Parts: sequence; structure tokens; C-alpha cells
Amino acid sequence: MVRRTSPWATGVLMAMTLAAILVPALASDSARDIGDVLATRLVLIAPRAATTTLRIEPKFAIAAALGDGGRLSLADPQSVPAGRYAKAALESLGVWPSVASRLAVSDNVRTAMNFVARGEAPLGVVYETDARLEPAVKVLGVFPESAHPPIRYAAARLRAAVPSTFLEFLASTEAHEVFSRAGFTPIR
Repeated sequence: MVRRTSPWATGVLMAMTLAAILVPALASDSARDIGDVLATRLVLIAPRAATTTLRIEPKFAIAAALGDGGRLSLADPQSVPAGRYAKAALESLGVWPSVASRLAVSDNVRTAMNFVARGEAPLGVVYETDARLEPAVKVLGVFPESAHPPIRYAAARLRAAVPSTFLEFLASTEAHEVFSRAGFTPIR
């Protein structure tokens, strides 16, 4: 738990909703030092050897692509941000009802990806940054950003009296190059 007495000067938070809750509770003047620093995208993955092809669009045939008894792997949409984004995207595209009873739900996005990498699920929905790290999966498509809330990582100065050196570094060209190589989109 991050508290006002935290020894950390800067925090990087996954979801702006979390940042919006924590930062005002930490220090009233910290809100001006919070902002999005990185973004990523949501992708549909399959095992590297799969011959499946799908175009992500409204009403796309994801249920048929799962085959008989196949499950769609994703992080828990009740408690994990990646799962919430996945559910929102699938609902927005009108395919959630066709897959809602065919999920392989995991407690985090990496486990969801591993189900696909090991061939235990024919398809999965994960962050692009995670998919880039796993050679046993391939990306079939990228979900339109308009289909789900923005996937952003925010940073905040947690103690107003501390210089914002780390935040300045996050905005640097050097940091942006590192983040870009990892598949993130730096936000200026």
C-alpha cells in the first residue's frame, strides 16, 4: 500500500483510475505532478505454429476460431486490468456473448499468455508488450483503441518536497527509446 509516509518519491501506476484514487489521498498538491507516460495496445494471440487468421472487426468470428472445446485465454475481467480491457474490447466489437462461457481465466496477463504459448488455449487477449516477449506466440491482430478504454501507465511525484528527477527521466529521449524497444508508446 502506498501511503503519505512512503519513502518513495515517485510511483508508476498501471491505471489512471488507480492514480486518481491514490494521488489525492497522498498529498493535495501532487495532482499537478501526475500524468500518463506510456501506452500499450491490446492484441489477439495464438500459438506460433497455429495457422489461424482473424481480422479483428465488429462481429468477427472469434468463437468459430476457438474450435470445438477451445477456450479464449485472458486475465480475469473482474479483477485484472488486462482482463477488463479485453472484456470491454470484445463487448464493443459485439463478440463477448459468443466467448463469455468459453474463457480460460487467469490471475494475470502473463499466465493468460502462457496458456496460449503452451497450446492449452488456441487464442488469447493480452498486452502487445507482453506478446513481444514470448517467442511461442504470434500476434493475429491489434484491437482498435476505440474498442476499449485507453491503456496507459501514469507516473506521479508522491512527495511534493522531493525533486522530480525520475519523472524528468521518464520524459527523456533516452527513456522513450528504451520504452519503444519494449513495445510501449511513450506519451509526451
